[in-house]
Amino acid sequence: MGCDGGTIPKRHELVKGPRKVEKVDKVAELVARWFYCALSQEKLRRPIVACELGRLYNKDAVIEYLLDKSPDKTPMESASHIKSIKNVTELQLVDNPAWSGDKESIKGDKYDDLQCARFICPVVGLEMNGRHRFCFLRSCGCVFSERALKEIKAEVCHK
Repeated sequence: MGCDGGTIPKRHELVKGPRKVEKVDKVAELVARWFYCALSQEKLRRPIVACELGRLYNKDAVIEYLLDKSPDKTPMESASHIKSIKNVTELQLVDNPAWSGDKESIKGDKYDDLQCARFICPVVGLEMNGRHRFCFLRSCGCVFSERALKEIKAEVCHK
């Protein structure tokens, strides 16, 4: 049955080494940042706001967070820097014509393309799926890709 004297266990069989740290999937993390609210973890829906750190929120989730003054509330780490509605900017996003996410029936029998984004850059046409950097102007809330801002080289909004 074993350990009857006929086998001699080696050190690696007896001593457990340190556990390997699980790595976070980068693609899944980017999908979560660009498709889900950082506060409520629900899908992003209009109106969408962003803080100065670049995190995206549903506006109603931010308002509910600011209105909830109960003492037993634990402060959310992702929104602890938001003290008022003036700390966030409402974004003017352009819809992607190739995106058909909510239009089709959701029964689990279709392929969800995670690289196809709901919004695009109005200047260059890049999709907001996490592969490219995007910036928003705090004055008007317009969202552009970093590549478009480098090409325009203007100090004012193109609209």
